[in-house]
Amino acid sequence: MLTELFGEFLGTAILILLGNGVVANVNLKNTIGNSSGWIVITTGWALAVFTAVFMTAGLSGAHLNPAVTIGLAAASQFAWIKVLPFILAQIAGAMFGALMVYLFYIDHFKITTAPGMKRACFCTAPAIANTKSNFFSEAIGTFVLVLGVLLITVPEFQLEGMNSTKVGLGSLGAMPVALVVFVIGLSLGGTTGYAINPARDLGPRIVHALLPLNAKDDNGWKYAWVPVMGPVAGCFLAAFTHMLIVYLLR
Repeated sequence: MLTELFGEFLGTAILILLGNGVVANVNLKNTIGNSSGWIVITTGWALAVFTAVFMTAGLSGAHLNPAVTIGLAAASQFAWIKVLPFILAQIAGAMFGALMVYLFYIDHFKITTAPGMKRACFCTAPAIANTKSNFFSEAIGTFVLVLGVLLITVPEFQLEGMNSTKVGLGSLGAMPVALVVFVIGLSLGGTTGYAINPARDLGPRIVHALLPLNAKDDNGWKYAWVPVMGPVAGCFLAAFTHMLIVYLLR
């Protein structure tokens, strides 16, 4: 279990380091990648998913996302007793990854005066604030992600020398999941910034609240529940759809 939790912590930290790192490279002042745009961000996030999953699949199955963990459990492919420890490890990893992004780009954070640009390096915000629409966006984006994960998930695999069975993507699932994240960003990311991962949004948002940033924006706590609960709703819908597909294919 400790190996699995370490895998979730490490994988989510790498995911956020690279994913939020590309946002920082695009948003912050005087970076080489400044203003390089949405295509760079979506590509960077997709490759961040690929890298993190590929590196840690052998440790924990590389969920790296509470919505994936809950979706697997709801589809009877993961033990519910492990869900909360996995989620806590994912949030802790996301916080550590966000801190690393801040330390890596600290000189650029210091000279960037636009508070919103800096907050975007940590968490998401809607392009147009509309709670119902924003919730729907996060739910549908996560539905696509988790259904994709469920359809390519390796049902079971054992790590040598361990008794617990881990269910997750496996390293061979890294590329297809990265491509799913890529198309979600390109097609569905324009409304909310496609958090589609409660740990990815909540952990870095907490770090943003704690860091001594100059010209600091508010932390968007009124919105913060949407990228948490929207993905949870989406993952349950994906689990139900997956079970329906399995039933129909019998």
